[in-house]
Amino acid sequence: MEQNLKTEHKLQSSKKSSGKSSRSTILAQTVKTGIIKSNLIPMWAGLTLGIYKNKMTFVENIPEIIFATIGSALVIGAAGAFNNVYDRDIDAIMPRTQSRPTVTGEMSAKSTLILAFAMLIIGVALLGLGSPLAAAFGLLGVFLYVVPYTMWTKRRTIYNTEIGSIGGAVPPLIGWATVSNDITHPAILGLFFVMVIWQMPHFYAIAIRKHADYEAAKVPMLPVVKGMRRTYYQTNFYLILLIFSSFLFGTLSVGIMLVALLLSIAWLVMSIYGYRSNKDQTKWATKMFVFSLIHMTILFSTVIVYSVVGVIFKLY
Repeated sequence: MEQNLKTEHKLQSSKKSSGKSSRSTILAQTVKTGIIKSNLIPMWAGLTLGIYKNKMTFVENIPEIIFATIGSALVIGAAGAFNNVYDRDIDAIMPRTQSRPTVTGEMSAKSTLILAFAMLIIGVALLGLGSPLAAAFGLLGVFLYVVPYTMWTKRRTIYNTEIGSIGGAVPPLIGWATVSNDITHPAILGLFFVMVIWQMPHFYAIAIRKHADYEAAKVPMLPVVKGMRRTYYQTNFYLILLIFSSFLFGTLSVGIMLVALLLSIAWLVMSIYGYRSNKDQTKWATKMFVFSLIHMTILFSTVIVYSVVGVIFKLY
């Protein structure tokens, strides 16, 4: 009897803890925390680079760093929430998105919209405390992701990836604009263009891996509409553009330029060799997807380290 009571108590405790966990999971899935985290890296790259190039210090920009970080996280989360509301019909069809709270009913469309608008307003306000230009870029990024991409092109054209990549490349602009009004500087233009181009082979790889999902939901991703061979050639086209875009970092740092160049060349070689040697297209796409994450992480981390070290050395 005593053993049964202990077991029941453990089960109840487990249910309570899982209930708390599930609420945090529901919120995380609604605002897409994974995307928030991955986009904060390029935002910090733009922010630290702006501080370095404008001969500032981190101490004098502590408020701006906080505003940019929290504000960016909120506006990116708002964009994800808006996307979840609009796409809940096709999300219900695709196995990889069927567990999203807006599909399962754990988050109603009304509650999600309230959350999204609240995050957007607070996020833009915080970015505005950093600088009006950063707030404008934050608002622009959400608009580009929600309207031209999610509501207009995602279900209509194979060029939805190109349209979506513009909004996806706004984070470094937000970071830079927090401390600088010069958005024509080659350094920030390099970060922006690299991030725009990077997204095409990255999302093509996802589309290949989830081909059946997109086909079932009738989302016109390039591999679904034009086939694997066209996707392979278009992937390589953008990888070649990525190689050339590496030279944009030449005015910033030869070291960063070489890192970007080597990463892009390695990605192209992997694409060509992997495609020819692998009969399983999904395996090739998986390797391409994994390397895309490595590429972005190393490149933007290099920019952050370069900027931080540069600021520190200028102090002494």
